[in-house]
Amino acid sequence: MRLKNVATSWVMTMAEMRRSRIALILFFVIPSVFYGVILLITTHRPIAFRLASISLKSLITVSQRDEAMVFIGLAAVGVLTSFLALHLTQKHAEVNRRLILAGYRTTELLVSKFLALVAVIALVGLYVGAITPLFFRPLRFGLVLAGFVMAGYVYGAYGMLIGAIFRRELEGILFIVLLANLDIGWLQNPIYYFEAQNKAVIRSLPAYFPSQLSMASAFTYESVWGPLLGSLAYGTALLAAALLIYSLRMRLRKRP
Repeated sequence: MRLKNVATSWVMTMAEMRRSRIALILFFVIPSVFYGVILLITTHRPIAFRLASISLKSLITVSQRDEAMVFIGLAAVGVLTSFLALHLTQKHAEVNRRLILAGYRTTELLVSKFLALVAVIALVGLYVGAITPLFFRPLRFGLVLAGFVMAGYVYGAYGMLIGAIFRRELEGILFIVLLANLDIGWLQNPIYYFEAQNKAVIRSLPAYFPSQLSMASAFTYESVWGPLLGSLAYGTALLAAALLIYSLRMRLRKRP
């Protein structure tokens, strides 16, 4: 892999993203809307739940609004980055084909797209993290923010995998909406997890480790090394699968 080609492709990808000004604006407007809805529909009534990733045996009791703020932040980052990753992977397929014919490697193209995605994940994660303290103070704000970034990393890798598998946008959107709504938009809420019968299913989903990282950091002082390492491993596995499938697909397209 040649760093010069990666850098050139990254610059082109970032330039393309800057031209989509409305999309970039929405990346910051949508989390604000999510938080606004939470402020309208939640109260400070205490709620109790347990977290699967920590050793606490007793219930954690916090404000309903505080718990919802962390959860909706995770959902906003995960959903937005997965759609962006899908867009970056699927768009300009013919341009990517010409670049490969000109000497670029598929790994260089996908790595440059991922680096562009990382830049957006960092910006969105920091923005969502900056909103959260306006409404409540997590016990360990830095690690809550790390959970938001890990949610973007895992779901960004998932979006790239879906973009590598499906060539058309509709199928990719449906797969992302299906998993995101079930996983980071519903089942990873500890209130639902606490009452679930088949918890192993929830623990196998992409957002499990990032949500545990943020929730445990926001409301306890327990160790969060497990969720942090689990997030990195899960996202890296998805990214490796995306790289493999994308390489195979583009290699087939390169043949005359």
